[in-house]
Amino acid sequence: MTTPLEKTLRREVAIGGRAFILAISPEGLKLTLKGRRKGLELRWEALVSGDAALAVALNASLGRFPAATAAARRQPTPHAKRVGFTAAKKRPERAARAR
Repeated sequence: MTTPLEKTLRREVAIGGRAFILAISPEGLKLTLKGRRKGLELRWEALVSGDAALAVALNASLGRFPAATAAARRQPTPHAKRVGFTAAKKRPERAARAR
């Protein structure tokens, strides 16, 4: 005997090195990037109605998740660390008061 799906189940899944949340509910499936609200939704009716409805739903969702950008993965540059040092050089009296 199987357990009926009465409430939403949420699970984390890693796809291509990125974390996604898969929510399985009585209405359908929803796949979102972790930390985001909007994502791909597929209703059970669209899934079981046939290949045409599934193909339309999948084609509409292509390109929905942006590729991971280099800016999101980038570490602070050495220039960002020097900004405070440059400001202290321009105004030595402020740097002396701060100490």
